[in-house]
Amino acid sequence: MKETIVQKQQAVRFRRFANTSFAVFRSLQKEINVGVLAISMLAFAQVNELHAQVEQNTQREKLVEMEEVEVAGTRVPVSLSQTPRILTILTREQISLAPVKSVNDLLKYAAGIDVRQRGQMGMQTDISIRGGNFSQITILLNGVNINDPQTGHNAVDIPVDIGDIERIEIIEGPAGRVYGTSSLIGAINVVTKSHFNKGGYARIEGGSYGYANVGAGAHLVTNHFSHQFSGTYGRSDGFTRSKAGTLNNDFKVGKFFYQGGYKKDDVQMKWWAGYSQKNFGANTFYSLAFDDQYERTAKIYSALQAETKVNNFHLSGTAYWNRYHDRFELIRGDVSKVPFNYHRTDITGVRLNARVETDLGKTAFGVEIRNEDILSSKLGEALGTPQAIHGVKDAMYKFGLGRTSTTVHLEHNVRLERFNLSAGLIAVKHTWNGMPLRVYPGIDMSYKVGNDWTLYASYNTSLRLPDFTELYYTDKERTADKYLKAEEMRAFEMGIKYLTPAVRITASLYHNRGKNMIDWIRPADNSSVKWQSVNHAAVNTTGVSATVGLDFTEILPQQQFLRSLHLSYNYQHQNKENTPNIISRYALEYLRHKFVAQAYFHLYKKLNANVSYRWQDRRGNFTNAKKEIKTYQPYAVVDARLSWDAPKYSIYVETNNLLDKVYYDYGDVPQPGRWFQAGLKLNF
Repeated sequence: MKETIVQKQQAVRFRRFANTSFAVFRSLQKEINVGVLAISMLAFAQVNELHAQVEQNTQREKLVEMEEVEVAGTRVPVSLSQTPRILTILTREQISLAPVKSVNDLLKYAAGIDVRQRGQMGMQTDISIRGGNFSQITILLNGVNINDPQTGHNAVDIPVDIGDIERIEIIEGPAGRVYGTSSLIGAINVVTKSHFNKGGYARIEGGSYGYANVGAGAHLVTNHFSHQFSGTYGRSDGFTRSKAGTLNNDFKVGKFFYQGGYKKDDVQMKWWAGYSQKNFGANTFYSLAFDDQYERTAKIYSALQAETKVNNFHLSGTAYWNRYHDRFELIRGDVSKVPFNYHRTDITGVRLNARVETDLGKTAFGVEIRNEDILSSKLGEALGTPQAIHGVKDAMYKFGLGRTSTTVHLEHNVRLERFNLSAGLIAVKHTWNGMPLRVYPGIDMSYKVGNDWTLYASYNTSLRLPDFTELYYTDKERTADKYLKAEEMRAFEMGIKYLTPAVRITASLYHNRGKNMIDWIRPADNSSVKWQSVNHAAVNTTGVSATVGLDFTEILPQQQFLRSLHLSYNYQHQNKENTPNIISRYALEYLRHKFVAQAYFHLYKKLNANVSYRWQDRRGNFTNAKKEIKTYQPYAVVDARLSWDAPKYSIYVETNNLLDKVYYDYGDVPQPGRWFQAGLKLNF
């Protein structure tokens, strides 16, 4: 009896301490970098009889755990340690210290992601996960799907300045149950900052190849409302020239983003609008026969989100509209020789999610309706009445297409003493090609061993519709098939996680079985045959991945020189069926090996440094300008950043490709050599 009273007293003191810690955290929020996983006390204000003894034992074993933000690895948001699968989080601190200028560049440092660049600083980048291609993942902004159904080549044209990003969540493997269709092999969710005080910042940068960038942002808070504004402009002369001597890799980029918020009691709202425009020389990006291509993209994003909670019932809704413009010039500035391609896509959608908590666990259910329309000078079915292209004389949209998808999801989550279970399904109905109703189930399980080790296993399925380019893009080099089937994926995964404030280790083994995978192929022995969009019979991928993160401020707090070290590695092998003597543009090219190492140093007073190393070995081949078939060669690249970081300002110097390595991510398009940048950021 005495022991029970003591335990209750300890529990009361612990809850008081946890509540006080949380209040202090809120009051010091301006000074705390919430992107870093901090050490904090976690407690439950109420514990039901079923778990009372479990919680008492847990308190005796370990009262200090890592405070973690909720992440969206399932339909029911949970902390990172509770997620029953591998979910990579790039925090605000990691983003601010990395020698990068775009989300595309930042993703290079995730071992499970293949970032294939044609241009520099995110001008034209194909991003894929676990051996898939750039069209097989979902890109999200604050949980809203912003994929472009025209093509995935410019998927990460996000209007947000990299300094306004709170974190980036990466789900490796099918994520259909969480993010719906198009997340065939994974998803990347960019989460913007939503908790801030009044203030702002201004930034100016310059560097090699005529690079210049300016940016500014402001945060306003009034009563229950908050407002965030940011804008950036960047340009460069590029690092290559055409045979005629003209710049063919230059760029100009502009972004603007506004985000508003409202929070009172149990009601929260968030809304945003953004604009991104890129004008860039496309070199030989899409055809080696023309070395002075050009592309202009302009994208508008808007969304409204609202959520409320009544007792154990949580309801949220989202409405969004995005519009994307794309103009491609095979011969830059000369429409008389080859007509320009114009495309405009409109995406509208509404989503309703509900979540209820009972003694049996947490159940989530909801529905989303998404409509995708395209007007184009090349893609789609012939329009009965062509439409004029705004701002372009004597140019018309002659083709178009529309399709609507309805998805219904259901998921149930159970958390017991050491066992977590998440099981559910997504039912999908598309109007495209008379596709029937299809159901894609999935299940994730994890078991906690001791205080810090977690074993997990999962089985998930998903699908992806062909994009409009795969269905309709036909020219002198390509022939598309408008009757392509939807891609489907089944994935099995098992792994282990060890998570503490000082050491974070994950390891996984996965096997993906792809059906009707889409690619552009042609015979290896006949380069005169056009590229053809086809459904491969199957592409199966088996891989292993491992990460080790060491926080030396926890391991060796007496030293301040080495702050942290992060190592990650991914290996995979693909087995292709029915593809002998075939050259592939995407699906049959993949990273066999990728290793990434990142070290963060505190050198002197406010002087900090970051050194990033990545080595990768790609399988596959390509045809160069001389019609020769070449295989990809392994390469290693070192990037570095040196910065003097004060509360009110930061001065920094960055170098990409420090060792001036010659390498190729895609085809016969060389990547930049050594590239220097320097900048100054002021905080108000």
